[in-house]
Amino acid sequence: MAHTDHQTMRRVLRREIAGTVGVLTDDHDFRAMRRYRSFTFDDHAAYLRNLETVLKARAAQGTHTTLALFDPEDYAAYCADTGLDPDAPASRGRFTAELAATGPTVPYDGRPLADLLPALVDEAVRQATWEYATTLLTRLGPCPTCGQDIGRASFTRASALLVRILDTAPRGDHHLVCTVAGPPETLVSVLHTDQDPHGETRLDEAEALEFTSVLALGLATRSPGGLVMRTTATGTADRVYGWRLRAGALEPLTASEVFDAYCTDVESGDPIPPESGVDYGEPPALGEESTARDHHH
Repeated sequence: MAHTDHQTMRRVLRREIAGTVGVLTDDHDFRAMRRYRSFTFDDHAAYLRNLETVLKARAAQGTHTTLALFDPEDYAAYCADTGLDPDAPASRGRFTAELAATGPTVPYDGRPLADLLPALVDEAVRQATWEYATTLLTRLGPCPTCGQDIGRASFTRASALLVRILDTAPRGDHHLVCTVAGPPETLVSVLHTDQDPHGETRLDEAEALEFTSVLALGLATRSPGGLVMRTTATGTADRVYGWRLRAGALEPLTASEVFDAYCTDVESGDPIPPESGVDYGEPPALGEESTARDHHH
């Protein structure tokens, strides 16, 4: 009897241990791990199939699993820093536990890995973009004329602009894209917002933080770029409008400029046929255009 109780207790406890699995999402990363003898997989597709089976079994037992992006280069650096043997499963476990706390993750929710892995990669890109933008903002230092921290002031202003953009937007779900041209590279950030039944706007805090950081960087460095928003609501045509980022300010785009931007292939410059049922318009005033020019950092 006591033996059965112990087994039952252990089964219950096992169910309550949440776990993190480090996933090698692409073939290149998978091949990089094959240099370790303790890494016994030799086929990426088979590795993903087996992983999916394990994840389904854990979910069936009521166990929660988080997927983390396992980067072999980061892993090698981590082992070098901590003095761990990289060719040991325990070291991979330690690194994965660290990823659970700091790295890009998505919860396993029963969807196929083919759907979940792109979401995990998107999360990794979003986090890297945010870290990069934040680093650049921090490096800007104080304004030579007023002594104000340029990065912090720009972030505050970008936050206020985003709130204003969402407050003046038509009802519905919004898809915003902010682009800031490099050097050294062009940053692109995407923000989705949904409207709940009471008309309240819901958004992902981490996504909003990254979006605001990228917009702030564009304002602070007076880089060229743009911000375009598409609103979808039942019963009406989708509405698209946007702003040009120029000299540290957002300038409204005309309806034809938005149309041109939306109906041109970014890579090739070729025209794309316009979508039917989409209204290309001009944005409402943000009440900032007149004062934006005064921010001469």
